[in-house]
Formats: sequence, C-alpha cells, structure tokens
Amino acid sequence: MAELSTTVPACVIQRPSVKMKNPLAGAFFWLSAFYVVYCARPGDWIPGLGYIPLAKITACCALIALLTNLNRTKRRFRDLPRESVYLLVLIVLLFVGGFLSPVWKGGAVSHTIDFAKVYVAWVLTFLVITEFEKQRRVIYIQAASVMIISAVSILKGHGRPRLEGVIGGIYSNPNDLAFAIVLSLPFCLAFLVSCKSIIGKVTWLGGMLIMMAALFMTASRAGFIDLVISGTCCLWHFGVKGKRFYLILASAFFAGVIMLTAGGKLTARFEALSGDSQTDQSAYGSYVERRYLMTKAIEGIEHYPVFGVGANDFVTYSGIWHEVHMTYLQMAVEGGVPVLILYLMFFAGGFRNLRLLRKMRDLDPNIKLFIGALHSSLIGFVVGALFAPEAYQFFPYFAVAYSSTLLAILSAQKSTAIADKTPTFRNRRDFINYGTRSRLNALTVK
Repeated sequence: MAELSTTVPACVIQRPSVKMKNPLAGAFFWLSAFYVVYCARPGDWIPGLGYIPLAKITACCALIALLTNLNRTKRRFRDLPRESVYLLVLIVLLFVGGFLSPVWKGGAVSHTIDFAKVYVAWVLTFLVITEFEKQRRVIYIQAASVMIISAVSILKGHGRPRLEGVIGGIYSNPNDLAFAIVLSLPFCLAFLVSCKSIIGKVTWLGGMLIMMAALFMTASRAGFIDLVISGTCCLWHFGVKGKRFYLILASAFFAGVIMLTAGGKLTARFEALSGDSQTDQSAYGSYVERRYLMTKAIEGIEHYPVFGVGANDFVTYSGIWHEVHMTYLQMAVEGGVPVLILYLMFFAGGFRNLRLLRKMRDLDPNIKLFIGALHSSLIGFVVGALFAPEAYQFFPYFAVAYSSTLLAILSAQKSTAIADKTPTFRNRRDFINYGTRSRLNALTVK
C-alpha cells in the first residue's frame, strides 16, 4: 500500500498576518492636536506660542491627511448626517449677512471666518473617528484641557475679580470660562466612574474640584444655573439610573464645601438682583443692562429679520458695547431668523441622536456612561444658553458631533452583527432548503 503523503499543499500554508496600517492615523493625530489647541489654548497662556496660528495649522493638516486617504476611509462626505448640513447652511447665511451687514461688514465677515473653523472640526470628527476608543480619546482631551485651564486660571488669577482676562481667547470672559467648565464636567464624571485605578480616580476627582472652584470664582450666575441643570441631569443618569447613589451624596457635600469657601462673590451677585444688596451693586447694574440689551436685540430682529446685523456686530449695534446675554437672541439678531431656526434644528438633531442611542440595547457600560454625559452636557447648554451669549463657542457643537459620531459607530457595529448572522447561499436549492427548515422550526416551536 502506498504511503499517504504528509506534504501540505503550498496553497494552504498560512502566511504570517500583516497588520494593515490605519489610513486615518495621521488625520486622527492632527484632529487630536486641533482639539488640544482649541480646548487647552496653549497660545493664550504659554509665552511665545501666541504668535503661531496653531489652530489653522492643525486643522489644515488634519484636512489634508483626510483628503489624501479619502478613498480608503469607512465614511465619505455623502455619509455626513443632516446636522452637518444645518451647520453648513447656517455658516453660509452668516457670511451673506456679514457682507450685507448694516453695522460693520469687515468685522462680521472676519468673525464668521473664525467661526467657520467649527465646521471643519465637525466634519473631520465625524469622518475620522470610526471607533469608540478614538472618540473617548478626543473627549478625554477636552475634559483634561478644561481641567488644566481651570487650574491655570486659579493660579494666575486668584487675586483678580472673577478670573476675568486671566487667560485670553475663549476663556477671557468669566461667563465663557464657566460654560466651558460646566459643559466638560459630565465627561470628567464619566471618566471618574469608568476609571479602574485608584490614582486615576483621585486625579479626576481632584480635577473636578478644581474646576468647580474655578466656576464659583468666576461668579457667573448663568454658569451656576447651567451647573445646576447639567449636574441634576448627570446625577440622574449616573446616580439614579446607574444606581450609584453615593454620587448624589458626594456631589452635594463637595458642592456645599466649595460654595462656602469660594462662593461668596457668586452669592453676592445673586442677592444683588433685587437691587437691595450693599455688597455688589455692579451685579444689579448688570441685570438692568441685560434687560436693556434683550430689548435692543428684539428691536434689531424687527429691523433686520432675514440676515441680521452681522456676526458679532450686535456689540456695536447695542450702543453700549455689550453682547445680548441670551444665545438664541444673539443668533437671531446677528444672523437673522433663518439662522436661529437652523441653529435650533442643529441642536434638535443632537437630541434626536441621543434619543436613538438611549434606545439601543446591550450597550457597553462605558458607552452608556458617555451617552449620559453627552445628554447632561447638551441639556445644561440649551438651558444655560438662555442666560449667556454662547452662540460661537465650539464646545456645544462638539457635543453634537460626538452624538452623531457615536450613533454612526454603533449603527455600523449593529449592521455588521446582523450581516454576520445572515446566511449566504451558493445556489437556489440552498435558499429553498433554508426556507423549509425555518418553517419547520417555527412549527416545532409552536
């Protein structure tokens, strides 16, 4: 009997697997760098960096890296959700309104150009981030950056009233700094809860306490209201629904301690709303001023309802060089009623994404945490926006981008799982046999 050959055919010899290089690794690196530049603002507090246009450089490099690898990406421009369309049309209308501005055309167009960078960041975030871990890394950059900014603000401006102008750019105004802190706190809490190491938990807890201390030192009434709304929603997700009731007690304790130690200025500003406070008459004057600015904004909307007075031009139009302290009026008077409608539709899209995400079953606990954090951040913003001019701050737009990206990631995973379970048939007979077996199984179950 002839011996059986033990030679393995060459065609079935397994070759060592080669790990494919991620075509978007470069784009993700530069996108992460853009988030660092925008959120940490190193050019505003590190000497020398202010002369380098870091935001433009990182955004352009990320865009170039994406375009050069676009044919190898999972998502294309045609996959962009409707929120991106709303944002793009909104920016186009702001440009048109800038060129037609009755106040200052150059200033309106220039401000719109600066604001238009948010669309580049938004699109890059959606196209480049195709995995939850990458999105988690970008959210980490935002949360850690605001934590660092809060610490730097306290160290550099502990003797300056309300930390005003301690750091330039988007953090120079106390209200803007307070909003950035509040919108990032839910993410910090998500990292605190999901962190496994004791050192990590202590670091996140310490960072959150620093952020809350900086928030109270700004004495921002709008920021405090935003904190109450966002914090309540956050504790509902993490504490009540997540059955971590210790978070509710711990939050109440630490908030009370910080309020007693660093909340004196904030308390005085709230008392001054009645006009009877002897400690902070300027706060009552601010209240009267805000009421005048809202009336002036409504007047501007009546005169320029279609294209508005131009982005950031209400400061000049008001006659007293101040913004209207209500984001929705700010959008309407500076961009026109159509821009306000698009603005509301854009954020409604973010809430729609979160509603779909919260309906998904069998999600990873960490993903559930960040869905709750996103919901808390957006809830806090839409309520807090009633009391502050935050139309051009990027953080709320980032939150909507996170919701759109996460929905796309989980939807793709779900589609892949369904496709893996769907049987494939070599011919018509296999298909008929599968159908017959399925009917027989159904009858057996009954």
